[in-house]
Amino acid sequence: MTRTNAKAEAHVNAQHPVSWTLSGFGDEIDADPTTQIAVLEALGASHIEVRSAWGVNIIDLDTDQLARLGAQLRQSGMGVSAIGSPIGKVDVALDAELEVARLARAITAAHALGTPNIRIFSFFRGEGVPVEATRDDVLVRMRLLADLAEREGVVLLHENEKDIYGDVPERILDLVESVGSPALRLAWDNANFVQVGVAPFDDGYAMLRPYLDYLQVKDAVAETGQVVPSGEGDGQLRETLTALRDDGYAGFASLEPHLADTHALGGFSGPASFGVAARAFRRLTDELGIELR
Repeated sequence: MTRTNAKAEAHVNAQHPVSWTLSGFGDEIDADPTTQIAVLEALGASHIEVRSAWGVNIIDLDTDQLARLGAQLRQSGMGVSAIGSPIGKVDVALDAELEVARLARAITAAHALGTPNIRIFSFFRGEGVPVEATRDDVLVRMRLLADLAEREGVVLLHENEKDIYGDVPERILDLVESVGSPALRLAWDNANFVQVGVAPFDDGYAMLRPYLDYLQVKDAVAETGQVVPSGEGDGQLRETLTALRDDGYAGFASLEPHLADTHALGGFSGPASFGVAARAFRRLTDELGIELR
């Protein structure tokens, strides 16, 4: 899109403003919540997605730590968009009840921090195990997790992480429709789709949009899988954001840049790179007439 067309589109959409809530993974900035909050505030975010604090994973924070974190967030006026839990980021061959117990700890954190949203995954598998062979075990486990979520009044947001059962649109649709729970919805990640050979908007948007409740923001280059700022990769961010704008999405946009490091439980960017990612995303939303608050 040319600069002239982008300005024209922004002008048109200014007449029908769309507003999304900006959030971000605090531990991509720093281990200390004080720095996490300060950087997010400086970038115009009103919410934080909590994956860890003080270097401790969210499901391992004890009661005192959760209370301390909650008090700090409330004092700053920073809301919590979601708990970035590691639930389901384990081998599907493990005892199903172990993951249910871990979800219970994530739910405790969600209640303590005032959010109904918990990000989850749909299980890895052993080397050489065909993904199709894990379907029944995955569905049993996801049903158990959804049952607990329903009882506790929280929403599980399944993220399309690479190499889990639900990493491509067809299996994600199978998962969410087979479980059939109002407590199981989708967190959409364009970069993760790119890393498994999916063109996110072309291949998955129409199929999955009815279940999409949460946007995680990052982009990636198809040839290498490298994560890059929004709009610099092959993640079809512009097409996706435009479609979300036009069909009434009004939820969270959570920055998860992964610009410095990526590992099994997440990634890291640091304050400077996190700012680069935030500004790249805001340039896109400004062009599309989407307000971030």
